[in-house]
Amino acid sequence: MARTSARQAERVFVVEGVKVLSEALASGVPIEAVFAAPGAPSDLLERAADAGARVYDLAPGVLERVAGTVTPQPVIATVAYVDVELDALQPADLVVVCVDVRDPGNAGTVLRSAEASGVRGVICCDGCVDVYNPKAVRASAGSLFHVPVVAGGDPVDVLGRLAGWGLRRLGAVAGGGNDYTAADLVGPTALVLGNEASGLPRTVTDAGLLDAEITIPMTGRAESLNVGMAAAVLCFEAARQRRARRELATAT
Repeated sequence: MARTSARQAERVFVVEGVKVLSEALASGVPIEAVFAAPGAPSDLLERAADAGARVYDLAPGVLERVAGTVTPQPVIATVAYVDVELDALQPADLVVVCVDVRDPGNAGTVLRSAEASGVRGVICCDGCVDVYNPKAVRASAGSLFHVPVVAGGDPVDVLGRLAGWGLRRLGAVAGGGNDYTAADLVGPTALVLGNEASGLPRTVTDAGLLDAEITIPMTGRAESLNVGMAAAVLCFEAARQRRARRELATAT
């Protein structure tokens, strides 16, 4: 909690590794400082310095004592927050809404799937894991810097405003919903994902905040996918349907 409060107070967070720092630089986000262990790629450090970051060379063994992984990569950096206000997503036609998603690995996977499939924004409502949690940042593999992210917002208010924008709100449920492949994901859509263990709260499902519920059919003994995998399936189904619609329009 103290680390989360410190991040929020300073509005900076830590990124670890060559890949994530490279993506941060590619996005143009302000890099405050870079800390490089022996073996850090010189070209990456030059890019960071050219972008205005302060670059510090560390003695052997120092990075291992402060990094969040057992075998850290040779570079970490402090980066400015990148989240946006909800209104910045308008007029997005495909967004993902996370409600009470607590696992940082799942949150990062949601961001990665959203960016790869062309989602226009991800909203992590109040109660979700901090998107700047180091594990979430690593799991996003740099997608945090390339898909607009809204950090916070009451789910009731968020879903109400999305409805006002004309988005159809589809809640992902483990069972009892419509087959996701039969759902129309071509029109303006908000994919709403819930908690890893308990799913979407009743404050969402019983309050008329969803236009429909969708389910990924399962075989075997598994009751459901984790929320990160479910997000990937749903996001890429939306991408498939939209690509098919474009191809049909081109053919005719």
